[in-house]
Amino acid sequence: MRAGRTERSEAMNGSNERFDVLIAGAGIAGLALAAALARALQPKFAVAVCDPALAKEPARDDRVSAIAPGARQLLETLEIWPQIEETAQPLRAMEITDSHLEDAVRPAFLHFDTEPEANAPLAHIVEHRALLIALRAAAAKTGIRFVASGAESFAARDEALGVRLADGSSCEARLLVAADGAKSKLRAMAGIRTVSWGYGQSGIVATVGHERDHEGRAEQHFLPAGTFAILPLVGQRSSIVWAERSGEAARLVALPPAEFKEELIRRFGLKLGEIELLSPPRAYPLSFAIARRFVSERFALLGDAAHVIHPLAGQGLNLGFRGVAALAECVADAVRLGLDPGSAGALERYERWRRFDTAMMAGATDGLNRLFSNRSDTLRVVRDVGLGVVERMPGLKRYFSREAAGLTGEVPRLMRGEAL
Repeated sequence: MRAGRTERSEAMNGSNERFDVLIAGAGIAGLALAAALARALQPKFAVAVCDPALAKEPARDDRVSAIAPGARQLLETLEIWPQIEETAQPLRAMEITDSHLEDAVRPAFLHFDTEPEANAPLAHIVEHRALLIALRAAAAKTGIRFVASGAESFAARDEALGVRLADGSSCEARLLVAADGAKSKLRAMAGIRTVSWGYGQSGIVATVGHERDHEGRAEQHFLPAGTFAILPLVGQRSSIVWAERSGEAARLVALPPAEFKEELIRRFGLKLGEIELLSPPRAYPLSFAIARRFVSERFALLGDAAHVIHPLAGQGLNLGFRGVAALAECVADAVRLGLDPGSAGALERYERWRRFDTAMMAGATDGLNRLFSNRSDTLRVVRDVGLGVVERMPGLKRYFSREAAGLTGEVPRLMRGEAL
């Protein structure tokens, strides 16, 4: 079996198959939900994933994410973590600075370190493509039906939704989950509007090699144009996530490699020795979006279809995993009570559970970006005092660490390491 496709990636040839849950979108959130539901409810529960991307192997992707402890528990419970553990870099420390680009010294105002008694990393840095391949393989292993076509439209029928696919075939689903990304076509068809705006920023992503070991330390530099994050990878490599005004980002990624490297060194520094670019830099537009509702009749939003937040806190993927764990638990609990997986009660519980937490995290990241991405010296003094206060209060630092770990509030069972 090739990593990127399976024998079950096929069209439905015009048939009108019936599924308990159809997930539109074979990204990280969609595949994680499919694996969770299949492990909890099969063999008498039919789960399918539809996405034209299933016809080919995952594309190259230099983006990475910090997998928080709660998300790691979910991946361990679904037996996915062993497939990526060797390529997951433990994050053992993080330092945060606030400075101008031309500053000769960038003092760190805030440090987060592994707690000695816990001896557990703050997070793990995982490459997106490796995670996607592992999730696809895990979902296929459970016997989930893969359909290499996109969902084009849907309409209510008796006790189900009728779904039309791009290849002309159709099916029925008692629950349709839209995990089709930030520009979700299905969300628009469901009449669910979003609160959204662009930041006028783009995130430049690239992989960098360096002479010295990073020792599992990440750095987050708050610069007037945006954040510059250095995230450690396995080996003497790091990933950069560099936010700039969109016009400047476009100019930077179009530079010849030698000139781009000069700009990179100005921000990266040489504390890890000489550096080299291991991948071409790519720029991704940054935006904010949160759906006004997460559910409709027999319909639920998941992942980027429900929320898109600024990457400065590294919480976007972890927020998606919390949604996966909550929706899987709501559906599994309903089914075990003899209820419909698309019942109003199950979906309303999911929305209540995730809506407030998502809005709070989205608002926090948006506020941080606005607070730090500016050239105001007055605001700089205020925020540096604030960072200093947090640094001197261990209890407050511990609270922020637990919040980032996904271990506060009502934590879903999968994120506590418990099976559904």
